Amino acid sequence: MKCITPLLLFFFAFLIKDVQGQSSKYIIVLKDKQHNPFSLNHPGQYLSAKSVERRRRQQIAIDSTDLPVTPAYLDSIKNAGEVAIINTSKWLNQALIQTDDASALEKINQFSFVRSSAKVSPRISSRREHETRKYELPVMPLKRIQKVQDENDALDYGNMSAQVKIHEGDFLHNMGFRGEGMTIAMLDAGYYHYDTNPAFDSIRLNNQILGTWDFVDNKADVSEEHYHGMVCLSTIAANRPGLLVGTAPKANFYLFRTEDVGVEYPTEEQNWVVAAEKADSLGVDLITSSLGYNTFSNPVYDYTYEEMDGQTAIITRGAEMAAQKGIFVTNSAGNSGQDSWHYIIAPADGEHVLAIGAVNYSKDAAPFSSYGPAADGRTKPNVASVGWGTVIADTYGNPSTTNGTSLANPNLAGLIACLWQAFPEFTNAAIFDAVQRSADKFNTPDDRVGFGIPNMRIAYEILDRLRQRKDVERILNNDWLKVYPVPFYQSFNIVLNPSQPSKATLSLYNVLGQKVYNRSIMIESATPVRISVSDLAYLSPGIYWLSYPDGKQSRVVRLVKQ
Repeated sequence: MKCITPLLLFFFAFLIKDVQGQSSKYIIVLKDKQHNPFSLNHPGQYLSAKSVERRRRQQIAIDSTDLPVTPAYLDSIKNAGEVAIINTSKWLNQALIQTDDASALEKINQFSFVRSSAKVSPRISSRREHETRKYELPVMPLKRIQKVQDENDALDYGNMSAQVKIHEGDFLHNMGFRGEGMTIAMLDAGYYHYDTNPAFDSIRLNNQILGTWDFVDNKADVSEEHYHGMVCLSTIAANRPGLLVGTAPKANFYLFRTEDVGVEYPTEEQNWVVAAEKADSLGVDLITSSLGYNTFSNPVYDYTYEEMDGQTAIITRGAEMAAQKGIFVTNSAGNSGQDSWHYIIAPADGEHVLAIGAVNYSKDAAPFSSYGPAADGRTKPNVASVGWGTVIADTYGNPSTTNGTSLANPNLAGLIACLWQAFPEFTNAAIFDAVQRSADKFNTPDDRVGFGIPNMRIAYEILDRLRQRKDVERILNNDWLKVYPVPFYQSFNIVLNPSQPSKATLSLYNVLGQKVYNRSIMIESATPVRISVSDLAYLSPGIYWLSYPDGKQSRVVRLVKQ
């Protein structure tokens, strides 16, 4: 990709800052969390109420990975010499430190609680220019975009209508699901002037930005760094009716910076994991990240394709842990489709990370979109969204277009937030499954777009059927047939769990044995079902008997009409 001239000065500033800040950094992996003052019995010490509630709702146990790193271990490391602790990961039980004190490092390696140490120190490299270009987006003046606006649409999407409607996202929005109550953590390279950009006026005025943090420079402000995250945010949160309306304009957001665009080192993977842990502790519902790693500024740290196995990369291990905590994790598949690397990049290789490739409005795979599969043969990317000619907000809040799986990812992530808003009782895994099953190539996946382009109407119907089935199972309570309400007035419901597909007959008899109602029904599968019997106002109040035979099972139930 070519540089964007108006932003070159910012890139040079980032580059100089990184060169000046070089020093030796190490990841210290710890053996355990013994002597920890925090307790699994008191999760409120380190997890928010919303985070604990997410675990309760999804029946996820709080375990040792939730405990902070043992403070006494960190004190020992810090006191070993000239050592600064940059950050810690409780999920991976490791610390990122900075030191040039060889004797201190030797002492640290001798501690009984230290498993290993690995140097991840930045150095000047010929690859630096490549890393700077990695997150540049070729923002172009808006060309004519087909507006697919319908008079029944609840939102006036403006130039973003096609990228919403390719997923039938308007179906969710028209039902009132626009992200309210859902919290999304974005992990990116910076959110340049998001705090003054008119595209985000509404989320600022409505206090939908719940917090920000820069995990690279350890500060709260993320508005003076790279524009990449701001552009990604616009696909979800832009709200300028008639011009730009994103896929979840009512969601809440945390904006975290974890990527330093001037270099590429495993320290940034560590930053990502630490930010994901913070997002978890704050109780977010989704993490969406348009970052990825395969090669580094020093090739000694490069991953091989064989390591894109969902288990190896630091960032992938962190993303998998986030999913285990009940968070829905989405990530861009990568833009390496035309490069020698060719494949997806971490953490898109994670088994429980929804890796999102790029297509255009005609549903053609973008040539730059990274290929699957994962190294162990799993389908990757999982699905695809519009990342080729995507409409975004530029730094002035006006419609522009650009390319990249970086845009496809948040565009779909916003709709997933709306879908989960509609079905809050379901787990992240159930939502993940419904999204994949709704895609247009679910039965014929490939290595370009995975299972294809998800359809939010179909995903909604999948989950609605599952909700109804769960309701029926709850009512049955291990029985195979129940009728409610009792007494009934003009109608009643039958819930049953048939043993096999069959033709059944419903008959209603009065106390004289006279048949007053008869209906044949087809039981299409041996799964729980609800049957409504209505239009019974003509019946006189009294006692009735309902007969249900289906050739395999039969039952007679006493009913009372009032």
